Amino acid sequence: MVDLSRRALFRGKVSRDQAGKPLRQNLPWIKDEQLFLADCHRCDACIKHCETQIITRGDGGFPTIDFSRGECTFCYQCAAVCDQPLFRPETEQPWQQHIEIGTQCLTQSGVECRSCEDSCEPDAIQFRPRLGQVSAPQIDTEQCNGCGACIRTCPSKAITINYGVQL
Repeated sequence: MVDLSRRALFRGKVSRDQAGKPLRQNLPWIKDEQLFLADCHRCDACIKHCETQIITRGDGGFPTIDFSRGECTFCYQCAAVCDQPLFRPETEQPWQQHIEIGTQCLTQSGVECRSCEDSCEPDAIQFRPRLGQVSAPQIDTEQCNGCGACIRTCPSKAITINYGVQL
């Protein structure tokens, strides 16, 4: 059971489930999740200035990313309008995350679908032929920038974010 108390929220415990996976997606370039939870004023400036409108209010009013609404274009507007020192420089990598494709992927059922590949601008998703079966998606984690474009386009909702080393 996830602890949803106010105390747990301010200690950063609400942001992860029992398996340690984040319940919400942090904004790109966040320096430190604990600092973010402590110092974000929840003013909604980042929400108002997000060019793709994927930043929404999450638990406790904290901004979070909703990839079901679209993708992150790494415009840096969320950081540029923030009056708090919560973000790393734009020259650094926005986040260390990549996608994972689950077993509910249509190709697992023998259905040809390449919507994730079509929406992947960095070409991190490639379909490899399999003898006697439909082609299967393979992810090049070195190419994947974690933008989330493929999440919205997946008809079976088989794509999730793997948060890697840090948020």
